[in-house]
Parts: sequence; structure tokens; C-alpha cells
Amino acid sequence: MIFLQSDIDWIDGVRQLLDLALLRNFAVVARSGSISLASLQVGRTQSALSMQMQRLEEALGQALLHRSGSGVRLTVAGEKLLAHAESLLARHDEILADMGGAGLKGSVSLGCPEDYSIAFLPDLLRGFLAAHPDVELRMVCAPSSELRPLLHRRQIDMALVSVPDPEGNEVIRRESFVWVASEPEPAILAQDSLPLALSAPVTLDYRAACDAMEAVNRRYRVAFASNSLAGLIAIARSGHAISVLTRMAVPPDLHIVAAGLPTLPTIGIALEFAELKPSSAAKALGSHIRAVLPTLRSERAGAEAVLPGL
Repeated sequence: MIFLQSDIDWIDGVRQLLDLALLRNFAVVARSGSISLASLQVGRTQSALSMQMQRLEEALGQALLHRSGSGVRLTVAGEKLLAHAESLLARHDEILADMGGAGLKGSVSLGCPEDYSIAFLPDLLRGFLAAHPDVELRMVCAPSSELRPLLHRRQIDMALVSVPDPEGNEVIRRESFVWVASEPEPAILAQDSLPLALSAPVTLDYRAACDAMEAVNRRYRVAFASNSLAGLIAIARSGHAISVLTRMAVPPDLHIVAAGLPTLPTIGIALEFAELKPSSAAKALGSHIRAVLPTLRSERAGAEAVLPGL
């Protein structure tokens, strides 16, 4: 067989084509910040995935990852490649769906605080996943203060986050903070220094509770601290402290306490994206969330139910 020079140039160019599977796995590694975590998501061994990343670096002739004992982080070249890779993969999935007449495909990672995941996600995601069964969804539960850095590093695609201004243009739902306890009128209200169970000091619920108590000169102490919603609920159930939750997240066996305590503020829930041009799957999920989230009602009956738009 005889090759013309143009044929040889074309063959050399093909050898430099990037493997879409490698790019997809690279994006997972970049988002997770760990070869071991990424290997669980893509279904390959750590050694196989590590070799893939080395092959990608060799193909591009540049280091893409800084490796350390605590995980991996992107180099400048890695950051640049990730932006290209996510755009290319999103376009690739759109083309396949369009040409094949198939439904929406791809993967999307959604972050949200733990109380929102319990209160909203079952109803919020049921319809979306039923309509788009080929979309792979990855969930990350963390406080809003931790989700925003993950968005900045593009380790998640999108996130539901709490914002202090409930009237902001980006707000798609408003939620009120409430005091919760094991009884509607707990005996600990009579204590000189009210014991509270709160989450991390950087969270909106912690600041709301402390600001409200200080505004009325009510003595208090943070007797229990937990970054886990389950931990705060357990402490409230024990009767040893009063906690603060969003109204939608209050379980039926706990009571909202109003008498003898200052009013807590209302916050907004917003949806933020890591990319200005999110993937088709992320855009579709975002549209679904914006349409459905304002309509969800609380399982708590009667006057404690949150009406749409609150």
C-alpha cells in the first residue's frame, strides 16, 4: 500500500486525537480531587485510572495534575483542559441525543445542604429522573459555605445554596428558620442561660440564632455543636437543648417553639452553577428545580405547612 504525504500527515493527526473516555474520566478526577474517589465513580481501579491520567498527560505533553498524599489538584494546564473537556463532552452528548433521537444523557453533580436534601430532594428529583433515566446524578451534601468553593473549583456542576437576602433576584424559594425542641414549651426555657444546639459558626442558622438572642439580650450558650442535621435533631429530641432548623426540615416528632423566644429570619434558596454555559443535563435539571421547588409543600400538617413561594 502506498501513502501520499497528505495521508501520512492525516494519520499523525489521528494519533493526536484525544480519547473522549479519557477526557470524561479526567473531568471526574478533577471534580473529585482524588484518584481513589474518582475510581469508584467511573468503575475502574485506582491504578488503571492513574495510568489513564498519565496517558493523557503524555498525549498533551503537559502535566495536568499535582499529586500528593491528600489527593490531586489541577495544574494551570489542567484547569485549561478541564474547561475544554467539559464543553466538548457536553456538546458530544447533545449531538448523540439529537442524532439518535434519544432522551437526555450525560452526568450532573448537584450539591445542597443536608436539610434541603431531606426536605426537598425526594420530591424534587423523582420527576426529573423518571423523565430522564439516562442522566447520571451525583449528590454532594454540605453547608452552603462549603458548596461555593466546590463550585469555584468545578468539582460540582450546580448547587442549591442559602442566601441571607430572601428578596434577591436569584432566589427561587424562601424558607424561615424556626426554633425546635422536644416539647412545645420545653422546661429548659426557664434556665438563665438557654442551651442551644447549632451547626458551624459560618452557617446562616448559627448566625441567625446568635443575632436573634443578642438582639433581645437573652442569655444563651452553644451547648452542643454538630455539622450534621441528624446530630442536631438527635440533641433536640433529647430535650437538652433547643436547635434551629429550616421549617421544611423539622421532623414531625419535634415541636416548633415560638413563645418566649425571638423571631428568626427568613432566608432565600438560590441555584448556582459552576459554568456560565452548563451542560444540557445540568441546564435541564436547573430548569426542573426552578419550576418545581417553589411548589413543594411541607409534610407537616396544618398551619406549619409552608405554602408555595415562601
